Amino acid sequence: MTRRTVLKTCLIVAFSALTTACVRPAPQTDRPDPIGAFRLGHVVVVADHAQAGPLSRKADPDEWEAVLSAALKDRFQNYQGAGLYHIAVKVDGYILAPPGVPVVAAPKSVAVLGVSIWDDAAGRKLNEKPKTITVIESLSGKSFVSSGLTMSAEEQMQDIAIRVAAQIQVWLEGNKDWF
Repeated sequence: MTRRTVLKTCLIVAFSALTTACVRPAPQTDRPDPIGAFRLGHVVVVADHAQAGPLSRKADPDEWEAVLSAALKDRFQNYQGAGLYHIAVKVDGYILAPPGVPVVAAPKSVAVLGVSIWDDAAGRKLNEKPKTITVIESLSGKSFVSSGLTMSAEEQMQDIAIRVAAQIQVWLEGNKDWF
C-alpha cells in the first residue's frame, strides 16, 4: 500500500466515523465459544513502517506493538482448541486525533492494519493475502466531542487495539473452516 493510499483510506474512514455509531466491544469472556481447533500461539505485531496521517499525533512503533500485542493476547488467550495458530499484524497507517482541534470537526482516531493467521503444524499462512482491517475509535463520552481533546494518545491507541482484537475475532469466527 502506498503512503497516499493509506492516508486517503484513513481520511475517508475518519470522516465516515462522524455518521457511524461505534460501540466498544465487550471484553472476552472466560470461556469463549470455540473457533474450531484454534488456540493462540504467538502474536507478532510490526509497526516500523506505519504512516501517521495528516494532523495525527505521533506514536512510537514500539507503543503500537505493545498495545496491540496485549489486546490480542487478552482477547484470544482463553481459546483452548487442539491446534496452535499465530496472529501476525502489520500496522500500515493511523490517525490519532490531535488535541486542540475545533469541536466542529470532532476528528476520530483510526488505524489500518494487515492481518495474517499462521498454522503452526502446517508452517504456513492460512490467508494468502493479509486481511485489511480498518478500525475507528469507539463512540463514548470521551470521544464524542473529539478524543484528541479528552484522551491521551495512549488511551486512543488502547481503544483502537481493543477494537482491532474484536474485529480479528469476528473475522476468525467467519472462517472457522480454517481451524
